[in-house]
Amino acid sequence: MLILASTSPRRKELMKKIIKNFRIEEPHIDERSFSFNISTYSSELAKLKAYEVYSRFPNDSVLACDTVVIYNNKIINKPKDNKDAIRILKLLSNKEHYVLSSYTFINKNIEINRTVKTIVKFNKLNDKLIKEYVDKGLSKGKAGAYGIQDNYPLVKSIIGSYDNVMGLPTEDIKKHINFK
Repeated sequence: MLILASTSPRRKELMKKIIKNFRIEEPHIDERSFSFNISTYSSELAKLKAYEVYSRFPNDSVLACDTVVIYNNKIINKPKDNKDAIRILKLLSNKEHYVLSSYTFINKNIEINRTVKTIVKFNKLNDKLIKEYVDKGLSKGKAGAYGIQDNYPLVKSIIGSYDNVMGLPTEDIKKHINFK
């Protein structure tokens, strides 16, 4: 059985594009207790999540993923509160940043670790739009304080995978993992 080591509703939705039969298990790690180099942050967390779940289900295959937003050589985490979300969205307004999603696939026969990068350019955001977006709760729990799928005019353009920005690089996963 394939296990998706994530409780993210977005990852669950995206995973259904790849394979219909899987189950969800939450990785029991505290992401905030780790500090990795910016270039390996998402890949190290993906590995930790995968290994933690695999340790509990060693007869299954496990796929774990971690996504980070990087702007100006700094990781932009999930906002702490609405004030922080407003700060982040103002910071990203009219600028380019990139999204890294790393995934680890592991079972008794193989381990695959990959990272996918997508470049995102934001529109110039006005205060009214930012406040409305944040007040609707759309920033909560999202790296970079936004979801590309939220049907708001935040993103001007992307170079790379849309699904990667949502949190699971489905195209790359399909290319490198055979779930059969």
